[in-house]
Amino acid sequence: MRSSQHAFPRYFGAIAAACLLQAAAAASPAPAASHWVASWGAAQQIPDANNQLAAEQWRDASLRQVVRLTLGGKQFRVRVSNVYGTAPLTLDGASVALAAAPGQAVVQPPTLRPLTFDGRANVTIPAGAEYYSDAVAMELKPAADLAISLYFKAEPARQTAHNGARAHTFLTKGNRVMDAAWADAGKVTRWYAISDVEVLAPRKVGALVAIGDSITDGYGVPPDTNTRWTDVLAARLRDNQHTLGVVNAGIGGGRMLREGIGAPLVSRFDRDVLSRAGVTHALVLIGVNDLGVQHRNGPDTPSDRQQLLADLKLAHRQLAERAHAHGICLIGATVTPYVGGDYYHPEPENEADRQALNQWIRTSGVFDAVADFDATLRDPSQPARIKPVYDSGDHLHPSLAGYRALAETVPLAALRKQCGDNK
Repeated sequence: MRSSQHAFPRYFGAIAAACLLQAAAAASPAPAASHWVASWGAAQQIPDANNQLAAEQWRDASLRQVVRLTLGGKQFRVRVSNVYGTAPLTLDGASVALAAAPGQAVVQPPTLRPLTFDGRANVTIPAGAEYYSDAVAMELKPAADLAISLYFKAEPARQTAHNGARAHTFLTKGNRVMDAAWADAGKVTRWYAISDVEVLAPRKVGALVAIGDSITDGYGVPPDTNTRWTDVLAARLRDNQHTLGVVNAGIGGGRMLREGIGAPLVSRFDRDVLSRAGVTHALVLIGVNDLGVQHRNGPDTPSDRQQLLADLKLAHRQLAERAHAHGICLIGATVTPYVGGDYYHPEPENEADRQALNQWIRTSGVFDAVADFDATLRDPSQPARIKPVYDSGDHLHPSLAGYRALAETVPLAALRKQCGDNK
């Protein structure tokens, strides 16, 4: 047997070098005057068959996903999600860089950095968990487009995604995370396995989470244009020198009380709002699908309608209580019109319930402020319908002009108000 007397020094030397490398790569503790704040984020879903990647698209494959940040900083970190996974998810390599341009699988080479976890290039995330990366030292400006590239050797047991990315994700074979350009990339319009980008910011800086359904998610917005109402709001805040992160936690088809295309809002509020770093404000816009589905599934009895309204009010109260317990201001948004839409066909009783819920949102005192989206979008001559200039054409979702109008409706004064000490 060969002597190993010289192997031990080499072995321990390698271990020491690895430890030094890991220590250098790991995030240093945040200064007392700073904290982590969400600059971008998305709500997580179990993708249906139309939104899943095929197994071969995961195997020995790289994904490059571009997200628009709302806060800048000199350090940032990424949260990778396996929250709906049924088995551990192994990420076998990752990088970050500034995108060369929205809608392209090309990054700016000088900004390309490996993304690590405790100094390692790979990480295994348990089922149901989300992991932060190590901090990355790089200057980011507000409204920067960050490309997050992930490499997987194998597919997840169950995928975690966001169906309504309104942005392209690029796919290519092999570990290409450190390549600046992917000339041969395929593309889809979903995000996979990413839930947050956070920046290190002064303690006075917070974030707003907008949580709701497809109107918040940005249904109808062309990919890579960043023209959801939350994007326009982020630009409005910058124009007004108001430093506040904006996170879009909308899910198309989402409902307050029941499973839709994603978990009920009441059951995902903790993960999508309360557990995000640095959140000081939240805005909730929900109810179209709760009201519409009950009517669509069969005739409403008066007692059914009364119970649904009571349940929606109670759920909003619960959200407000939970937000306030975490020092977060909650803004209530009124439910926008949808008479004339092909998806739901509200009768006068259903419209009366929408009006009753909106009047309660405006006057109940449950919310710290109200964004009257209904008043903004409705047609003065037909208040149950969206004003034509703000109508996308389906009489349910706003046009781009309508999304801009919603962003203008959010009261900036309410976003300067503090609701107790933030966590």
